Amino acid sequence: MLKGLVFDIQRYSIHDGPGIRTLVFMKGCPLHCLWCCNPESQSPSQEIMFTPIKCIGCGRCVKVCPTGAAGKKNPLEAHQLCVVCGRCVEACPSTARQMVGRYMMVDEVIEEVEKDILFYQRSGGGVTVTGGEPLMQADFVRMLLKSCKEKGIHTAIETCGYARWEDFKKVLEYVDLVLYDIKHMDTQRHKELTGVGNELILQNAKKVAELGKDMIIRVPVIPNCNDSLKNMQAISEFARTLQGVEEIHLLPYHRLGESKYDRLGKNYKLKGVKPLDKESLSEHKKIIESYNLRVQVGG
Repeated sequence: MLKGLVFDIQRYSIHDGPGIRTLVFMKGCPLHCLWCCNPESQSPSQEIMFTPIKCIGCGRCVKVCPTGAAGKKNPLEAHQLCVVCGRCVEACPSTARQMVGRYMMVDEVIEEVEKDILFYQRSGGGVTVTGGEPLMQADFVRMLLKSCKEKGIHTAIETCGYARWEDFKKVLEYVDLVLYDIKHMDTQRHKELTGVGNELILQNAKKVAELGKDMIIRVPVIPNCNDSLKNMQAISEFARTLQGVEEIHLLPYHRLGESKYDRLGKNYKLKGVKPLDKESLSEHKKIIESYNLRVQVGG
């Protein structure tokens, strides 16, 4: 039976699509954005997250760890030694050590999704599959969305667009709304910020639009990375070429996920960067509106 690797399911969300929604977070992403607020989403494998404030110092994890990783005080060193056997997670009485990512069958996810079906119906909500990048697990996501549609549930996916077109086609048949992220229009700068160029992303955006799917362009606005007015103008120009696209969502930079990097033994490369002020965001909004596109700040 096909299983998907899910790292979180959030209920009662009013973001990432219309109405009240359940968000299903798939693990694994081909991009490694410098500002990623969910670093636990990047690896396509399970990981162990350590939260020091929960640790009671009992030493049980150290005793069962086969590589000595659990005894290392330097989180980067511990991460390098860890083989993700899960023994420390099982031994930890305070949940200071947790396994990130759970292999689930479609029926297990649907069981969670169905708990709020009444809220979807009353609010015009539904399910949004996000990540990570959902299309890295296209076969599982296709089955999940198909099951949602069979139950009359509105479906959306949030995608970075960096995927094979064959995987897009597998999934889009059962998608009502596509939330499509575009970070930068200059491919070299895009590669510096995310690890990959943007050619495939822009190409796939055009193909999705040609299918007539409802699509909203989403732009994370990151200081000193992609927040130039020139880039926003280029994104707006591109959006105007996409059939049916009438709206852009600006996602302001925040630092809510910064602590996760330490807990995963990873470096956060934007330490000290502050969010944009309202005046700067207002300038971005004006540019988008000048292209006769609606703007929303936040997802």
